Amino acid sequence: MSPSFAVCRDGEPVPRSLKGAVAAIGNFDGVHRGHQYLLGMVRNSGKPAAAVTFEPHPRTFFQPDRPLFRLTPEPVKLKIFARLGLDGVFQRRFSGNLAALTAAGFVDLLANELQLSGVVIGHDFHFGRGREGNPARMAELCRERGLDCLIAPAVVEGTEPVSSSAIRVALEAGDIATANRLLGYRWFVQAEVRHGDKRGRVLGYPTANMRLPDDCRLRHGIYAVRASVAGRPVDGVASFGRRPTFDNGAPLLEVHLFDFSGDLYGQVLDVEFVGWIRGEERFDGIDALIAQMDRDSAEAKRMLAEGKTVSMIA
Repeated sequence: MSPSFAVCRDGEPVPRSLKGAVAAIGNFDGVHRGHQYLLGMVRNSGKPAAAVTFEPHPRTFFQPDRPLFRLTPEPVKLKIFARLGLDGVFQRRFSGNLAALTAAGFVDLLANELQLSGVVIGHDFHFGRGREGNPARMAELCRERGLDCLIAPAVVEGTEPVSSSAIRVALEAGDIATANRLLGYRWFVQAEVRHGDKRGRVLGYPTANMRLPDDCRLRHGIYAVRASVAGRPVDGVASFGRRPTFDNGAPLLEVHLFDFSGDLYGQVLDVEFVGWIRGEERFDGIDALIAQMDRDSAEAKRMLAEGKTVSMIA
């Protein structure tokens, strides 16, 4: 992430680089093509370009007993914002105090606390206590406070708006092609490499093992992937699942990197998903498993050679 990219959290003074910024407002889970349309409007404003976003996700605050499959946890979301050319982000903690703000109080926060000069919102944006505010109300309140307000239209795929919900459904089905098309880039995860049982070495497929968040509902199976290792993209094949041939344990992402040797333990890797190969299977013997892994690797290399989708990690 560029050192010039600023992150302003609750209680922190507004950085000089973000004073008078125009900001897109939203949860931005996924930072998908619809979100990117808003961010493009911000970048074209001629003023510092920012986003206003919230942690935790408001749905997690209002429905803590219903885990939300986060497409882009905070570190990933910030990385994408920086890659998309924003000058920075205002990240507000979503708490009872924020939830209790009226629509007018929320716009006061934007104008006074964040010192924005304008906002960009989606056509379906709601805000304020009980979701009382809508785009028309935002435009009215901004006008009263001397803020510019732009309202972005829906970005559609076919006849349906591009949405985080549709991307979650695709990933839960293992439909990487659809998820990446809706995102406009290859979906990726970020996690620390941990010690495992070293079984992959015995099989001839050493892996970097990573535990993804408990709320991750990516379909269990085998994927063509690419990882960023010390800033260098490295192709690979990965398994996400419970390893039914061995222990049927907790879900784990196991990434085998082609033409790579080195110690990755303790490093945080970005791993992007390029294609779905097959579902998770149980094999009767090691020989059958290795033969299938050979076929999976060949298929992953084919997918990676043909893949043209934008990368956010390379």
